[in-house]
Amino acid sequence: MTPAQRSRSQAARRIDALVAELNRHNRLYYVLDRPEISDAEYDRLLRELALLEAAWPDLARPDSPTRRVGAPPAEGFRPAPHRVPMLSLDNAMDEAEFRAFDERVRRLLDVPGPVTYLGEPKLDGAAVELVYEDGQLVLGATRGDGRTGEDVTVNLRRVWSLPLVLDTSAHPARGRLSVRGEVILPLAAFERLNAERRARGDEPFANPRNAAAGSLRQLHDVDDRRLGALELRAYALAEGVPRDVATQGALLERLAAWGFSVTAESARCEGVEGAIAYHAALLARRSQLPYETDGAVFKLDRLDWQRAAGELPRSPRWAIAWKFPPQQETTVVEAIEVQVGRTGALTPVAKLRPVRVGGVTVSSASLHNQDELERKDVRVGDTVLIQRAGDVIPQIVLVVKEKRPPGTHPARLPRRCPVCSAEVVRLEGEAVTRCPNLDCPAQLKNNLLHLASRGALDVDGLGEKLVDQLVERGLVKRVSDLFDLTAEKLAGLDRMGEKSAANLAAALQRARDTSFARFLIALGIRHVGEGVAELLAAHFGDLDPLLSATAEEIDAVPGIGSTIAESVARFFADPRNAAEVKRLRERGVRWTAASPRRRGEGPLAGRTFVLTGTLPNLTREEAKARIEDAGGRVTGSVSKKTSYVVAGAEPGSKLAKAEELGVPVLDEAGLEALLASS
Repeated sequence: MTPAQRSRSQAARRIDALVAELNRHNRLYYVLDRPEISDAEYDRLLRELALLEAAWPDLARPDSPTRRVGAPPAEGFRPAPHRVPMLSLDNAMDEAEFRAFDERVRRLLDVPGPVTYLGEPKLDGAAVELVYEDGQLVLGATRGDGRTGEDVTVNLRRVWSLPLVLDTSAHPARGRLSVRGEVILPLAAFERLNAERRARGDEPFANPRNAAAGSLRQLHDVDDRRLGALELRAYALAEGVPRDVATQGALLERLAAWGFSVTAESARCEGVEGAIAYHAALLARRSQLPYETDGAVFKLDRLDWQRAAGELPRSPRWAIAWKFPPQQETTVVEAIEVQVGRTGALTPVAKLRPVRVGGVTVSSASLHNQDELERKDVRVGDTVLIQRAGDVIPQIVLVVKEKRPPGTHPARLPRRCPVCSAEVVRLEGEAVTRCPNLDCPAQLKNNLLHLASRGALDVDGLGEKLVDQLVERGLVKRVSDLFDLTAEKLAGLDRMGEKSAANLAAALQRARDTSFARFLIALGIRHVGEGVAELLAAHFGDLDPLLSATAEEIDAVPGIGSTIAESVARFFADPRNAAEVKRLRERGVRWTAASPRRRGEGPLAGRTFVLTGTLPNLTREEAKARIEDAGGRVTGSVSKKTSYVVAGAEPGSKLAKAEELGVPVLDEAGLEALLASS
């Protein structure tokens, strides 16, 4: 379905879904250095979003990734604003798209004939800005969100190929210079670094880009050898372009004269045909290059033409990245193993005969889920074609059926968890098969952190490092063991003094007193978040009626669908989970039972509230709970159907919307009066 064929409501829903998904992947890629999808898949989603926004411009969201570059600065580094934004590049995936770019550029410039481009390898590293004052380095910053990066000067100073003072013997470098470049990790250094990490028992880096970005953004204990192995390749000047430099090629020559490393494979390309030939030649040499590259970048060579072409909010009009097709190889599936993730998801993984793909040795590839396993029909012994999707994540493209040995059998996920032997569950409408056991060792750490989170039992001071110690030392083997911990047991842990141990023990004691809804959230039942937990708590009043309810009875609760009902019923039907719930209650986790109330019952039944701003004496959660206890409903947006808007300090746009629609506005005192009169 094309963007123009969608209805307005369909387009709005798809835009919302794409923005949420792309922003999550941006965080995984730029902030956590843990990508989940290939660059090609990300580009496909981003292009779909851009087309929808072009067709429905009034639906474009302010948080759309088409309006930003990269990710916000990480906590712990000083923000470093870019005086000239660091933009991203549009992509061309094939020759036709590159020719379309060339036509757009010549039309913008009103140039009928060919234009000259400078072709450069698209380096796969971390983009940085280097600020020099009168030839001396004063600041080094990451791209960040394109407008504000992270001040990583202290780490960049330890990159040996980066000049701290420019060589001005041939050309002066006065005033402020803003040099843009890419920090990369050459393939040979990447292999050495990963060999050292494996020898120490550390997890190897997924690719050179992650290693480079992770090194620059590490706050503490950065290995000098690791930083020294990085290389900086300069490619642009955002501020301080010398008057006698008129082309991109001349700019690279000047950067080299000042002491920067520039990519030797850069070359001038005459017209679109010259650029196509450069792309083909670079692709042919790709496996011989000493660094990772996933395409070629083409820029208008004349700097005055770059300025004339101008820029869009996210990217320049005068440059484009023409991506390479992913590299592929064949190998043999030696085994199919099943891994259980932190959330209980069972993932089949093909263990491969090791093979080099795109400069990296690949020995495994995820098969994602049972549907994917059946769709590709991958079996042990099969010869398969693999590629590193986006040159990052290994994936099986297809099975070479002609080479399948006799006697093979289709692979299936096990009926029981390979870690804890619990019977696995696949909910209707979901692709993922999961282990539902609350105490499964594979997901215990994740479940403990979830139980202790603010929206659940809110155990102050129980963080990831402490949970690691508790599990690895055997002090906590199931979730309920948390409430057997004493200050004396905790005091023996690393970096845990008597006062800290006493504070955590007190926090665990406080966490025992909770609400029924928070207890349900703490159990980590699939699809049970705050809203669902409150609906279940209001309807059933206490745990025992919920435990005895069938999936059909749970499904009958207004606002609870069949998938959620099945998830809740299956969770409590598992004897391991039922036993763990019993142990938690035996260890003092308790709440005040309420009389079962059907949704919508109470003195405020039928009235809808919107909360905005900060109330003086009530948190938003407390105000919401009191309204819902009286039968009212709290929503997130103001409409003509809203009964009241409750506004505190700094209320934002919701107050203006209420005034525009004539919706009554209450302050905290007004809300208290309404609750009292009800």
